[in-house]
Parts: sequence; structure tokens; C-alpha cells
Amino acid sequence: MARTFTLLVLALAARTSWAQPAPDLVLEGAVPASGEFFELPFEVPAGTVEIQIAHAATDADDILDFGVLSPEGFRGYGGGNTEDAVIGVEASSRSYLPGPIAPGTWTLYVGKAKVRSAAPGYAAAITFRTTATLPPATDRAPYAEAAPLSSEARFYAGDFHVHSEDSGDARPPLAEIAAFARGRGLDFVVITDHNTVAQDERIAAAQPAHPELLFVPGIELTTYAGHATAFGATAWVDHRVGFGGQTLQAAVDDIVAQGGLLSINHPALDLGDACIGCAWAHEAPALGTLHGVEIETGGWRQAGRLFAWDAIALWEQLLDQGHHLAALGGSDDHQAGQGNSSPIADPTTLVFASGLSVSALRQGILDSRTVVKMQGPDDPMIALDTTPARVGDTVAAAEVTLTATVSGGVGSQFRFVQSGLGVAPPVEVTDDPQTFTLLVTPSEGGAERVRAEVQVDDAGELVPRTITSYVWLLPAPPAACACAVSGRSALPLASAALLLWLALAAARARCGARAAHQWRRGTAPAPRSRRP
Repeated sequence: MARTFTLLVLALAARTSWAQPAPDLVLEGAVPASGEFFELPFEVPAGTVEIQIAHAATDADDILDFGVLSPEGFRGYGGGNTEDAVIGVEASSRSYLPGPIAPGTWTLYVGKAKVRSAAPGYAAAITFRTTATLPPATDRAPYAEAAPLSSEARFYAGDFHVHSEDSGDARPPLAEIAAFARGRGLDFVVITDHNTVAQDERIAAAQPAHPELLFVPGIELTTYAGHATAFGATAWVDHRVGFGGQTLQAAVDDIVAQGGLLSINHPALDLGDACIGCAWAHEAPALGTLHGVEIETGGWRQAGRLFAWDAIALWEQLLDQGHHLAALGGSDDHQAGQGNSSPIADPTTLVFASGLSVSALRQGILDSRTVVKMQGPDDPMIALDTTPARVGDTVAAAEVTLTATVSGGVGSQFRFVQSGLGVAPPVEVTDDPQTFTLLVTPSEGGAERVRAEVQVDDAGELVPRTITSYVWLLPAPPAACACAVSGRSALPLASAALLLWLALAAARARCGARAAHQWRRGTAPAPRSRRP
């Protein structure tokens, strides 16, 4: 091992600025056989204003991920970054946070992303500086939620899965992301860098220059058994599931506690070492702590068709289990639209919100007011409404009329879907816009759910092109008292009783007879899709 490490140190020195003088500290050893993570503590002397860490696996067949913790907490996660980590008082390299450098015990933590060699090892060379080498950062500011960019209640178009330069496997600065996203007509992008929040200070500094595009802070919670977006999360979440007793549910609870929403990303993307941990293998988080599923990752033409069916099936399965989950889509773009992968806005997700702000979009997701255009912005649009009006994502009534208005869909096929199954054969869209209605009598003892879908012909098979989230339907709640209580109207009590009824009924397992359905559309049926 000594000779191997000496060669590695020489290689590290050749690509780093610490070639002269030598590093102050060298850590090396064998990768532990057990567990997916291990820690390497080191002491930082007083007076240090910059730390530089060169790190690598000792065998090219292995991949190790690296992050840094200070005595105060998280300082960055570069994952598989090949360049050095530089952490300074006034500036840091990508993926890492600038700020005061406290003397004491720091920790380099290491994840075993891929270990294939017979004798895997690690090496890290650390330099402590009293004079900084990085110029002070000019692209950072303390993060605070931006004021609404619009106060109009409408559908806003966005991409829920975009990586910036603070992801170790991505390169674009926020300005490039904004230019491409606006060029495709988006109103917002969710910046989902891997296991770091270093992007948030850049978001705060960049937002004023982009008054028509909202940067939404997020984290791609990246584990070796699945990835998920933490929408709106701005504090680091310990992603080391299985290390030190950390569980997925504890990580999810941390996201929810800071006001974030969790959605499972590319759950069926099983590409082995080409995308480590991308397919979802975790158990589902507890009811109420999961909020969405990425039913389409990348545009349908690029690669989405390969994984969307299984992603939709998982979404439906989780809904059957009692989760209320918005349908979401994300490009997983790493190159601001310039690479060979699916670009920003393929697919596009529409969120009906009271305005263009993080808080308003968050509520729209919780209300399941989302529509996924599986290819991109030019796909047909579906506006799904109910009579009586929904409360959140639910309608409680003896009879519910669902109205789906399709725009830009002439020549496609439309259908309503109840609990994963088509209500009737799809029918052709012949007008723009065109409205379809469905009358449902919710069954006693359980919750029905209905969504709308536009399909197109793809080599003889009808495939989804636009999918709405579900609306949940419950039978009418018990009548509430409308009398006065202590001189005040009882209407707030009645509203509370309604909401309680909705919550209790939605939590029960679905049972009983199917709802009675009545098409109010007399078009001749089109060929059935080969999918449910």
C-alpha cells in the first residue's frame, strides 16, 4: 500500500496547486469492508483561512464520494468531484460553503459509490493556509425566499429536476440555466444539486437578475438505493442512510421539518454503475411525508419512454396505499441544455399556483394541481376542474362533475383514468379547446381518484403525452351544525369538521362498489391503448 499511495500522492500533486510545498496532512488507508460510509477526522489549526483537500480512490476501478463536516456542521459535498475541495472564509470551490473556519476536529466523510477492486483504498492530502488563494466570492448572498415574481393565479411552467455547477457531475452556472429555461418558456426551475446546499447562496445572488424565472432551491437527496428531490429545502440533510443509525425516514422528516416537499426521482432508472443508486429501492416514506413522484424523467423521445411505464406504475401503487402524490416531471439536465441528454423543459410540469413564488408552488404541489407534459412545452394542455370545487386535492360530495379542457390537442386521444384504469376507451380530440366531462358518484366507505390524460399514437400504440395529477373524491360528509356558538358563527367549526372528515376518509383503504360513471361526450370510441 505504501508504494501505491506514494504514486497516488505524486499524481495528486501533479494536478493541484499544492505541488509546492507539500500538503500538511496525508490520510490514507484501506476502504472498510463493511458499511457504505466511513469518516476520516482531522484537526484544523487556529488561524486557518483556507483548507484544500485533494482526494481519490487508490484504484481506478473504484469510485468514492467525499463530503466535509466542520465542528459546526455541513461544509460541502462534492461527491465524485475529481478536482480538489477548497473551503475558505470568503470563497469556496463548487459544492462547498464559504464561511468562518473554526479550529478543531473536522471530518472528511467518504461514501463507497462503487468498490470493485481487490484491495480498495483511499488517499487524501490536506493543506491548511493562513492566506487565501481564492478571490472573495461575488456570486453569493445569504439565501432568503424571493418575493413573488407574479401575483397572478394560473398554471406556471417549470422543470423539477435541474443540476447546476454545484453538482459534482454538472457544469452550468445559473445564468446559463436561466437563459435556456426562459428560451423554452419556463417560469421556474428547481435546482436539485446532489446532497449539498452550496447552490442556495448563488440562487440568492442570481435571482434579482432574472425577474421572469424563479430559481427554486432544492436538494437531490442522493442515496445508493434511490434519489429524491427535496423541493424548497435549504438546509443540508444527512443522506448517509445506514451510517450512524441514520434512516431514510429520518432524512425525510428533516426535509419536511424545514418546509420541504419530497418526490421520488426516476424510480425505474436502473442503469447499474452508469447511474449509481438511481432506481428506487427504498421502502416508501410514511404517509404524509412523501408528496410526489417523478413520473417522467427526460423527454419521452430521448429516453422517457424506456422508464415512464414503470414510474407511473409505482406512482399508482403508492396512491393505492393511501399516499396523495402529485405527478411531477424533470429533465435531470446537467448541461443547461447543451449536452446530449434531455434538455431543460423536457418534460415540462405545470403547477397551478396563486403566484410565482416558492410558497405558492409548494401549495400547488400539496393540492396536486400539477400537469406533466411528457415531452415538453409544446405538448397538449389539460385543465382539470370539478363541481363542486375541490378543497386541496379532494372533493366531498354526493355527486361530482369533472371537467377536462384540452388545449392544443387536435388529433390526439383523450381519456379519464380512475385509480389507474381507463374509465372508457379514449376518444379523439377534434376541437381546440375541447371539453370533456365525467359524472362520478363517490362510493361509500372509501376514496375514489380520477385524473385526465391525453395520448398520441407512437408506432401503433397509444402512449401518454399529457397527464394530470389525481383529484380525490369522497361521499358527502355528515351535515354540520350552522347555529351560533358563544355569539360567533359556527361556520369555522363546520369547515373544520369537513376537513377532518376529508382527512379521515382519505386515510381509509378504498373499498366498496365502483362509482357510477356517466360520459357526457358522444364521440365514437378510438382504439384502446395497450396499457391500462
